Amino acid sequence: MSTAAAAPTDIVRVYVWEAPVRIAHWVIALAIVVLSATGLYIGHPFLIVTGEARQHFVMGWMKVVHGYTAYVFIAAVVARLIWMFIGNKYAHWDKLIPVHPNRRRGLWPTLRFYLFALRKPPGFVGHNPLAGATYVLVFGLYFLAILTGLTMRGVSADVGSPVRAFAALAPLFGGLQMARWIHHGVMWLLLGFAVHHVYSSVLMSTVEANATVESIFSGYKFVPREDLEYSGYRFVNRRNQIDE
Repeated sequence: MSTAAAAPTDIVRVYVWEAPVRIAHWVIALAIVVLSATGLYIGHPFLIVTGEARQHFVMGWMKVVHGYTAYVFIAAVVARLIWMFIGNKYAHWDKLIPVHPNRRRGLWPTLRFYLFALRKPPGFVGHNPLAGATYVLVFGLYFLAILTGLTMRGVSADVGSPVRAFAALAPLFGGLQMARWIHHGVMWLLLGFAVHHVYSSVLMSTVEANATVESIFSGYKFVPREDLEYSGYRFVNRRNQIDE
């Protein structure tokens, strides 16, 4: 290995996350927080108030907030799905499903980086292949939460409400009690993912110094020009040689 110092890398400021992606991200994140808090109360009421229920309406307000927040959550998820087809290349659906060979080849090196077996990750500008594949599972959890939630809401919806049609899905989940259990379990899985998501974002931002965390506010990342031009993977071996 040569002892000569590596040439300085040309850093490029790239607009990665467009406004609709950033807005949908934060709306979904905040909605999950509100839905989790109100959902936990609905399942296990922990506030004790005196007097008649009609004077306080605590459970009623929790259900109202939970219901309207659920609709906001659904709208944000749908908006993000639409943007997978009309947004820029970093938001596109093929950055989640690894249909391209270079992204499939990047799965293992990315996993090695997360397991601390590789000092630097492959230089993908947007979502790396492992993160993209993970988001496919996360969106699956979103839809499971939405369908089970609408199923439970449909049972008590007004006769003329279109939401009432979702009550017919109850047998698909094994009944309302099982739908409620699945809904509750998905909540914990999403909260667990949120913890990992924050950790991995901070890790990537610290190691690559590319403003990964800041980009969800500004939309911009700072990446090596070579990664921008070649989608990163073909530079994995070069980076290993420098590090090792």
